[in-house]
Order: sequence, then structure tokens, then C-alpha cells
Amino acid sequence: MKFIEDIRSVFERDPSARNSFEIITTYSGVQAMLFYRLAHNLWLLKLKWLARFISMIARWLTGVEIHPAAKIGRRFFIDHGMGVVIGETAEIGDDCTLYHGVTLGGTTWKKGKRHPTLSNNVVIGAGAKILGPITLGNNVRVGSNSVVVKSVDDDQTVVGVPARLLKDAKKQSHSFDSYAVGTEADDPTIKAINSILLHLHDVDSQLHKVSKELNMKEYKDSSVNNLEIESK
Repeated sequence: MKFIEDIRSVFERDPSARNSFEIITTYSGVQAMLFYRLAHNLWLLKLKWLARFISMIARWLTGVEIHPAAKIGRRFFIDHGMGVVIGETAEIGDDCTLYHGVTLGGTTWKKGKRHPTLSNNVVIGAGAKILGPITLGNNVRVGSNSVVVKSVDDDQTVVGVPARLLKDAKKQSHSFDSYAVGTEADDPTIKAINSILLHLHDVDSQLHKVSKELNMKEYKDSSVNNLEIESK
């Protein structure tokens, strides 16, 4: 039943999806989930070697590596599939979406909880790395190629290396952005740089006035106008 829900959820998140047969036969992320559902059930039955063997076959065929002990909720979708790694103690809630190249990895060799926990409706962009036993709250968005090493509260968006919070980009639970970050999101680092440039412009203007008063002939115009960085 969960696998049927996985297939149906694709239509809501991928506009190129046309029918169920196409999804089952050509979507590597969906195929990986079929293998995972089987391997996970075998793991729960204590058939651990067989579960790991099936997950290894899934890795060969789909390019997606999901440990059979990982806990994954309903309507989970891996878009484009290739290069996704989900560790043994990872936990994923309902309605989550991962893009290619995402890693839910550990940061220690010690046994116990060492992989991330994703709450409901989390979207993680391509190439992002979520590392350690941290928790991403409901409706969290992680921008592509970000590296997240700290827990993130509900309804927040993070980007960068290491990931930092976009304070003005809270998401509503019903929204969905491809690759996790929409065009309206502003990077806080770019905002800081632009603030510094604005201050330098003011200092430059003041120095220009002073040089004129002192009749400094060798003064060279070093304006920082038009150096602002676009963040959208």
C-alpha cells in the first residue's frame, strides 16, 4: 500500500510524469523505493543478510543506496535518483522529497543513532548533505549543495556550506519548490556583502568630499557603485 502511495505522489511533484507504468519502469527513485520496501520488511523479519543483499542489488540497478534498517514514511519521492545515500539510522517522515546526490550520512563510527531525522514534508535539493544525528523539522527546505550539520526548526529554509538560515523564506506546509529553494529566497551572505558595499560607498563619498576641500590633485576616483551582488 505504501508503494502505491509512493507512485501516486510522483504525479504531484513531477510535471513530466504521465502514467503509472512509465513511473514504475523508468523512474530509478521509485524503483529504489520498491527494493527498499522489500528489504526493510526482510530486515524486520531478522533476515538481515538477505535484506542487505537486496539493497546492494538496488544500488547496482538504480544508483540509490538505502540501508534496509532506515525508517521511511509514506509518499516518499526521490527525483532523478542517482547518487542518493540514506544511512542505517536515518528516519524520514511522510511526504518528503529528495533530489539526486543527497546524502543522509553519519559523522561517527560509534553505534547508535548517527544519521539524520527528517520530519514531514521536507524537501532537500540536489547534492545536499545532511550529516549527523540532527533533526530537520516539518516543512524544512534545504537548498542544493548545502551541508547541514545542525538541527533546523519547522518551516525554515537553509542554504550554503555550512547551511545558514534564510530568515525571510519561511515556507507554508502546502507549498512546493523544485530543488527546495524558490526564486524569492535571499541569501543572507549576499545581504551582508551588499550592506558592507553600501557602507563603503558612503565612506567613499565622504573621502571624495574631504579630498576636494583639501585640494588633493592626485585623488583617484575609486567608487564602489554598482558592485552590489544580485541574490535573486
